Amino acid sequence: MVRIAVSGTHCSGKSTLIEDFLAAHGDYTHEPEPYVWLTELHGEELSAAPGPDDFYRQLEVSVERLAQYAPGARMLAERSPLDFIAYLLALDERHPRHRASRLLEPAIELASRGLAHLDLLIVLPLNRRDAIDAPEDEDLELRQLMNDHLVELVTTDEYDLLGGGALRIAELHGNPQQRLAMLEGVVSGSPL
Repeated sequence: MVRIAVSGTHCSGKSTLIEDFLAAHGDYTHEPEPYVWLTELHGEELSAAPGPDDFYRQLEVSVERLAQYAPGARMLAERSPLDFIAYLLALDERHPRHRASRLLEPAIELASRGLAHLDLLIVLPLNRRDAIDAPEDEDLELRQLMNDHLVELVTTDEYDLLGGGALRIAELHGNPQQRLAMLEGVVSGSPL
């Protein structure tokens, strides 16, 4: 019984991993990414090129949704609050004029509350070996910057968001079948 979130930049294999896992584990509830909740299920409009306020709004929804799952729930979320911290940091690095840093302090506080509702964080970092390509229209620069910040957040826990070891974290690599096998192993308690 595990509350899981899959983190990674856009076009990193999150959806494929989640679909594969849910196909084999029908007892888990799928928690769609906040963007889907906002745009498809609630009709809110977000920018085609999301800015800091769009990512902060997605963070709010992520935390609201995760808070609904009590310990012991079997839930798999597409994205974690940590993703939105990484996107804010990436936007701030890329376009300081967007002033994403103005949202960082409240975002960190909010993300900390949301991450407390997870038992396992799966991270899908980009790497050359897995060679997951993304189309040019997916803002490849933002994709890479977000990935770099996400990896740094997980590695350093600079903002003390990961619960001092209470939140299990696993980085997965490989093709879709390898990632699924690794995820199933981590969920069953096997070390990577």
